[in-house]
Amino acid sequence: MKKIDIYEELKKRIVRNEYKPGDVLNEIEISKEFNISRTPVRSAFQRLEMDKLLNIVPRYGVQVSFIDFTNMKALFELTSVLDPMATKLAVKNITPKKLERLKEVTAELETFCAADNYQKAIDLDEEFHSIIMDACGNSWLTSTLQSLHLHTERLWHYCNEYFTDMTIFTKRFNGIITAIENQDELAAEESSRQHINDFVSKVKEALF
Repeated sequence: MKKIDIYEELKKRIVRNEYKPGDVLNEIEISKEFNISRTPVRSAFQRLEMDKLLNIVPRYGVQVSFIDFTNMKALFELTSVLDPMATKLAVKNITPKKLERLKEVTAELETFCAADNYQKAIDLDEEFHSIIMDACGNSWLTSTLQSLHLHTERLWHYCNEYFTDMTIFTKRFNGIITAIENQDELAAEESSRQHINDFVSKVKEALF
């Protein structure tokens, strides 16, 4: 097996719902699977606990965090402020090349069928957000949003059967792109906020 970053691999499995909420992870089994010592596995577990993706329970083991909807409410309270802030800041900072990539991402999403291209759609959604985060020009804001987006991406996977078309991605993305082209910070901020509201509404529809 090629050398991998065990932290990134385990994080991907949790976020993509390959490890389900409540699953217990075994340090020895994982070290054998990847042919590595237990030390890097233990280190990865500790980092994932800091990311709130794992719970390390004394005398019990390491458990994949449950989807806690009280915590999700707190998460969305943050992202509904910070994502629009980043988008507003990106209006003045984004490069023409990166703006063109936002258009390419959105155009590609418009060709997708949710049932066939769900993982790719999530990847492109995260790429769109990553471009905006990087363009905001505030490294603290970027790193905070990267951490928060682990959990929103996890929800995309957890609720995948309820997301049946691509308009939840493309409708607001097109609004953000138009606002950036017009150098309209407030419109960009509002389109970003509505994108989050659309997502929250879908999650509520799926889970409640």
